Amino acid sequence: MKSIVTGGAGFIGSHLVEHLVKNKHKVLVIDNFKIGRRQNLKSIRNKVKIINCDIRNFEKISKYFKGADNVFHLAALADIVPSIENPNEYYSTNVTGTFNVLKASIQNNVKRFIYSASSSCYGIPKKYPTKENSDISPEYPYALTKRLGEELVLHFAKVYNLNATSLRFFNVYGLRARTTGSYGAVFGVFLAQILAGKPLTIVGNGKQKRDFTYVSDIIDAIAKVYKKRSLLGDVLNVGSGETVSINKIATLLGGKKINIPKRPGEPDITFADIQKIKRKTGWRPKININQGIKIMLKNINDWKNAPIWTPKKINLATKKWFFYLGKK
Repeated sequence: MKSIVTGGAGFIGSHLVEHLVKNKHKVLVIDNFKIGRRQNLKSIRNKVKIINCDIRNFEKISKYFKGADNVFHLAALADIVPSIENPNEYYSTNVTGTFNVLKASIQNNVKRFIYSASSSCYGIPKKYPTKENSDISPEYPYALTKRLGEELVLHFAKVYNLNATSLRFFNVYGLRARTTGSYGAVFGVFLAQILAGKPLTIVGNGKQKRDFTYVSDIIDAIAKVYKKRSLLGDVLNVGSGETVSINKIATLLGGKKINIPKRPGEPDITFADIQKIKRKTGWRPKININQGIKIMLKNINDWKNAPIWTPKKINLATKKWFFYLGKK
């Protein structure tokens, strides 16, 4: 069985590739290595075919879809601040790139298509836990482009009968999470600060809560959903179904703390209602936050080369965030 994983050298993608190889799939990875790393695939590099290619180039990627049974579309640009600074890049990758992957899929009669969407499409939700039919209100270009990509996926399912399902991931963390690039996910920031002996930068009062989902649970969810062919055109939340405050995360990790200004456009809570995916697939999250943090701390040296974010650097990195999103 041939499976294509776009973004297969990235954080979530590399874990998925390992799972597919373990389950006897013939895997082809498409990645432009702007974010993904070959190091992420070191344990299976001789068992997969790796193509260095950009999904924005339809002519280059389309030939690799011949004979593909499944497509797992994870390739995307993430992060909030760069999306504000360069929305064109995000649109061309997350929207046009997704269109190209969909077009190549239907032209080659792909049997199953899984899209990695983002819970950021909900913006600042009005209800918690947040269900799939909640209002959609993206707060910044990254969230918008991921949502537009999802709309394309659902449209191709409706019009072209592509057996596609969209999964809205909530706050994914775990090993191989990106250690370089722009200011972003809390775990990468905190772990690098711990290694450098710097205080943990708490945004606002730290009482904001997040639904942190360990990467292995994300992979289990993808595997369950992929096998359910009855989910054509469906959308499912994937989260832990629990929340934890940033203050609690900092306490579990240990170390001194320092508070920095709260950022506009960020919800006080992210909290997935996961009843739908439980009911339709039988999936359940297995790794709670305490277990996940123990794994992260055991492997903390993975973040030894990650950038160290001081309050001054964070202030500079988020200047445009405050400029644009603080106008409301």
